[in-house]
Amino acid sequence: MIPENLTDFLYWVKEQTELFWSIDPETSDNDFVCEDWAYNAKWIGLTEEQIQNVEKKYNINFTPEHKEFLKTLHTIDRKEVIEYTDTPDEDPEIKTEEVPFFYNWLEDEKEINERFKWPYKTILEDVLGRNKVWLKSWGKRPNSTEEIENIFRDWYNKTPSLIPLIYHRYLVSDTNLEYRPVLSICGSDTIVYGWDLRTYLLRELKDHLNIQVLVYNEEDKDYYPELKEEASLILKNDCAFNENKQIPYLQEMILIWNSGWSSFGLKYPGEEDNAAHPIMKTYYEDEEDNQQKTFTTF
Repeated sequence: MIPENLTDFLYWVKEQTELFWSIDPETSDNDFVCEDWAYNAKWIGLTEEQIQNVEKKYNINFTPEHKEFLKTLHTIDRKEVIEYTDTPDEDPEIKTEEVPFFYNWLEDEKEINERFKWPYKTILEDVLGRNKVWLKSWGKRPNSTEEIENIFRDWYNKTPSLIPLIYHRYLVSDTNLEYRPVLSICGSDTIVYGWDLRTYLLRELKDHLNIQVLVYNEEDKDYYPELKEEASLILKNDCAFNENKQIPYLQEMILIWNSGWSSFGLKYPGEEDNAAHPIMKTYYEDEEDNQQKTFTTF
């Protein structure tokens, strides 16, 4: 059973992940094994004093549930190893890079500071760049880049505080909200990755928890991982419509992509069954009124 209580759930995550990481991927014949870099990994929690020191250092306030996460999990005792190539050649050189697997608030100062800047920087790039993102609430789009950035800055400064967790995932840190979701932010392509820490961690760590089974696909003649029924139902319910699921200011940005609608339990009103998840064109440079356009395509 996956615990409903957050504290119990976090300890369950700790137990399940560390058990998964304790199995040697070189010798195990299990269907699912960890990557080599994660073998024997352990979580490193923070003390209350350490949490308070981090809040002072970065001038932030962790929500109560985020503090629970930091005390129980926080980060692990190593970096994740990412493999990549620089070229599309048939036999390219495989390179590796070490990146934080959940940010270590005591050590990853450079990465954390970069991530604090990420949402502003990347969303603004979509506003000024070729996507020409322009929200209806911003009114008429100015011709001046300086005026555009001033409008964007005023808007962004009103958005809820965003606390980085891992990669480009951010916890909405506002205790005035009933739901404090985790967002995945890649510029204006922003989606809800979980309406609370529990559902977020099930999604983020699904490959490290015992919540998947291999299912044979007749068409492809191959096996693919699928969530077990309990986890699948939890995540399905996480996306159900609730009028209290509100994210001030950022919600309008989320809903300019069709991929953002389902997490609110809403149906995208544009073209259906489009796997590409295109951004909706919001501005045409050759038109005079500079008003936001709705549900159009490239």
